[in-house]
Amino acid sequence: MEVKKLFFVVCLLSGTGLMAQKKQPSESAQIRAQKKEERREKINQLIKQEEEGALVFNKQNAFSINLNTDGWGVRFEKGKYKTITTTNLMWLEFGERKHPKEERIPTLSASGGFILISNYIYGKQNNFYYLNLGLGQQKLIGGKGNKNGIAVSAIYGGGLTLGLLKPYYLEIENRATGDREQIKYDGTNEALFLDPNAILGRGGLFKGFNEMKIVPGAHAKLALRFDYGRYNELLSAIEVGVNGAFYSQKMPILLLNKEQNFFFNAYAAFTFGKRK
Repeated sequence: MEVKKLFFVVCLLSGTGLMAQKKQPSESAQIRAQKKEERREKINQLIKQEEEGALVFNKQNAFSINLNTDGWGVRFEKGKYKTITTTNLMWLEFGERKHPKEERIPTLSASGGFILISNYIYGKQNNFYYLNLGLGQQKLIGGKGNKNGIAVSAIYGGGLTLGLLKPYYLEIENRATGDREQIKYDGTNEALFLDPNAILGRGGLFKGFNEMKIVPGAHAKLALRFDYGRYNELLSAIEVGVNGAFYSQKMPILLLNKEQNFFFNAYAAFTFGKRK
């Protein structure tokens, strides 16, 4: 009988110990609960910052249409959130630079009984396109204040640029044969290339792309971006800034004008995209 009582007491104590052990959370469970609470607190902070007008996101993709003082450009941009005020940026931009003295001249000519209307740029030697690959940062200067406000950011950075020179073709009348021909400037035909009486108009739009010359260089930019998007998920902004580019050789664009390898411009851009 005593043995049975002793066995009952031992079982009772063991069961009580197991129950107590089950009620106490393990150390790993406590760590998981702590991390979960930290994540919840971080999310609450981000929500609060967003309500106060901060631009809160992990990454952004954006497109821009640039109106430059010396041409035009289009840009694709990727951004990755670093801190509440700093975003790392990478961009790829393609555009065209034009000489400030370019003058478009209209022309009239007859062919097959039809009157042809055309135009050309007098003395233009090359179309000058560029391709920029850059890295930089976006620094938040002033938050929106509320979701309907305007966020102001500074953008700076730079990187590689490739100057793309495409020969500019003219259509002329060969006075010896009376045929229409397309010519480019080659260093020996300046008198013909600049003779307005022989020029009928511009050559083919895609003529010369297979003769493209690539000139490497470096570029840098500094800008202000005014983000007026109603919601933080949508990026809608106007950007104004300046660009500088230096190429490894002088770029021939317009005959009878000084060639240069450093170019500086101002620009305004319409930027739109999404944040996640």
